[in-house]
Amino acid sequence: MQTPPPDAPRVRFRWSRYHAMMIAVPADRAMRDRLISGIGALVGIVATGLLVRGLIGAGAHMPLLIAPIGAAAVLLFAVPASPMAQPWAVIGGNLVSAVVGVCAAGIGGDPMVSAGLAVGGAICAMALLRCLHPPGGAVALTAVVGGPAIHAMGYGFVIAPVGLGTVLLLAMAWGFHRFSGHSYPHRARHIADPPQPLATDFSRHDLRLALAAYPDLLDVDFQDLEEVLLAAEHHAAVRRGVAVTA
Repeated sequence: MQTPPPDAPRVRFRWSRYHAMMIAVPADRAMRDRLISGIGALVGIVATGLLVRGLIGAGAHMPLLIAPIGAAAVLLFAVPASPMAQPWAVIGGNLVSAVVGVCAAGIGGDPMVSAGLAVGGAICAMALLRCLHPPGGAVALTAVVGGPAIHAMGYGFVIAPVGLGTVLLLAMAWGFHRFSGHSYPHRARHIADPPQPLATDFSRHDLRLALAAYPDLLDVDFQDLEEVLLAAEHHAAVRRGVAVTA
């Protein structure tokens, strides 16, 4: 094997980069809320399934619950502040994805091509309607690969189980968060008595420019991000001994 010259740059394997991708998220105070959200999801899914069965009938030749409803429950109960878990994202995303999925399934041909058209079309439709909801992709895919029972429903699949199940689950999540103390539908919680900005503080315009230049999409509300960064900047100023006036 040829030995590289001594002045050649060495390529180092940065294990820390890959190790950080595999370690568990450290426990924080949100861990308790996430554990409680599991109980909320349990109650929400059971109640949704029972209500759908009561409204449609136990002998209906259709699935009363579909897998994407479980994925929606994760967002609704565990991360209610996510923009993708807000009511319009949940309802609009699931419904428009169901319509796109049924249309793709009706084209016929290779089911893998139809599956790709369903998921890709659902993402584009949700983006245009500003209701991006990850379980929507699973809803569209279910319309294509869900089997004969789903195919036989046609556009009825959009109404039930998708529409009915989504609305009922959303109602369960709304009720759960009334008791859990979370803001849902989420609104950024403004500081009651915010400190006066320093000359070195960033402005909202600066934050928008930074987000516009950021290469990836962030699943966080702009106002939430602004509040957290302002609070962090304030605490850093206090730690450095900078005069902060209220």
